[in-house]
Amino acid sequence: MKYTTIPDTDIKVSKICLGSMTWGEQNIEEEGHAQLDYALSQGVNFIDTAELYSVPNARAETYGHTELIIGSWLKKHSNRDKVVIASKICGPGDYTKHIRTGGFAKHEIEDAIHKSLKRMGTDYIDLYQLHWPERKSNFFGQLGYTHDENEAWKDNFAEILESLNIFIKAGKIRHIGLSNETPFGLSRYLEEARKGAPKMRTVQNPYSLLNRKDEVGLTEIMHRENVGHLPYSPLGFGMLTGKYLEEYPADGRVSIYPNYNRYHNENCFKATRRYKQIADDHGLSLTHMSLAFVNTRPFVTANIIGATSVKQLKENIGSIDVNLSSEVLKAINEVHNAIPNPAP
Repeated sequence: MKYTTIPDTDIKVSKICLGSMTWGEQNIEEEGHAQLDYALSQGVNFIDTAELYSVPNARAETYGHTELIIGSWLKKHSNRDKVVIASKICGPGDYTKHIRTGGFAKHEIEDAIHKSLKRMGTDYIDLYQLHWPERKSNFFGQLGYTHDENEAWKDNFAEILESLNIFIKAGKIRHIGLSNETPFGLSRYLEEARKGAPKMRTVQNPYSLLNRKDEVGLTEIMHRENVGHLPYSPLGFGMLTGKYLEEYPADGRVSIYPNYNRYHNENCFKATRRYKQIADDHGLSLTHMSLAFVNTRPFVTANIIGATSVKQLKENIGSIDVNLSSEVLKAINEVHNAIPNPAP
């Protein structure tokens, strides 16, 4: 395994981060534990979760179940000091009303943190993230931003950081980060940090061969301000394994949850076929090539991989040892230039 640190901290994390969002929905507790056991045996020490999980379908019946599975694993092994845990508070939306009214008011942050700590049976969370912005913006599959003059949202970046800082000072969260955030949002949080507020250390956004939009604007800020990128969906919900190119397997995520089809438009299929040809020409699996590309980006702190089986997990973790030649990288960029960001 390879390691780095969360920027501006002494927290050492594996370059591969274990995503957990399917545990409690597509995976039962035993399967979640098996993934955790295998990942830890391979040197993975970084686990990402969220109060919203399990998904793909966020339901009241499965709210918090992923954190409960992590908590039962921690209790069984008494190894909290061996892992770095990242979690998230959900933002507002119709699909979060079963959790609370939504948003990042002080009392909601307090409620979310205390419940996550209780579910996982831990005294602290290493990295606590805002799952998506309160304001209307271009996240969750939107490339362009459309402004709404009548939006009710008011600038409350300083207030949110002030609330989070209460729990940093209390030792309940160590550091903070963002998710599904844009250059504007990150810049505003960094502006408040210059005034003395705690700094956002990371941004967890979708990033893959099918979605490199963060390279336009966001990654420059991250480089210059020393903020880490935590890419999620590096395989585009399985599209970049190649398994959907010929048929839809019955156990595939998009077969089970058709609404998770943002990586299944015509240009995604075109690009994926071209990426597969590059992998085939160079004796690589498409999965390994896709993950290795993300692993080696200079702005990436850790690549969040997810799997619904230990077999998938083994292949995904194995990507850490794959090096891409300049010839492969050139071919990848040629496809990207021809079909840029087909799945924002």
